[in-house]
Amino acid sequence: MPTKKKPQVTAAAARRRELLDTAAEVFAEQGYNATTVRKIADHAGMLAGSLYYHFDSKESMLEEILRTFLDELWGGYDAVLGAELGPRETLEALVTESFREIDRHRAAVAIYQKENKQLVAQERFAFLAESQRRFEKAWLSTLERGVAAGVFRSDLDVRLTYRFVRDTVWVAASWYRPGGQHSPEEIARQYLSMVLDGIAVRT
Repeated sequence: MPTKKKPQVTAAAARRRELLDTAAEVFAEQGYNATTVRKIADHAGMLAGSLYYHFDSKESMLEEILRTFLDELWGGYDAVLGAELGPRETLEALVTESFREIDRHRAAVAIYQKENKQLVAQERFAFLAESQRRFEKAWLSTLERGVAAGVFRSDLDVRLTYRFVRDTVWVAASWYRPGGQHSPEEIARQYLSMVLDGIAVRT
């Protein structure tokens, strides 16, 4: 006969995910340094000591929140980059995937934006710097391909364009709320219609 261990693991995993979601919201709202384990526990409706049953520190919680977000982001990005699309289609897909990740991990994106500079100096969060390097390479190479192929304007400052697109896409985490009037795909479509009109070669 089957044991009851599997449902218990599933329930524990679900509870862990719920606690991480709560912690992410608190970190995003109050800042990492200002957030204590007690504050997270209060928002989760439990005692601080009980939270240590699931996590050994708030650092562990933050690391798991950011790793989960970045793992999913790169799962989507790698699929796009491996699809051998044209530069314009790649840019469109990367933007769309970015808005989808904001929809899935809005609080984690907000934390990343606010805390990244101080976290990258810590060995535990060295993976953030590596992700930044991969991120920059993916976007710059896409823009450079577009210029070389005559899809994007020849006078385009690729690095400046990259910074503009990066910052204007990810700042959406400060105002976007899941379940709102527009889906991530619709927001991406409208955003791209504005950006591509500025960088694409006019025919």
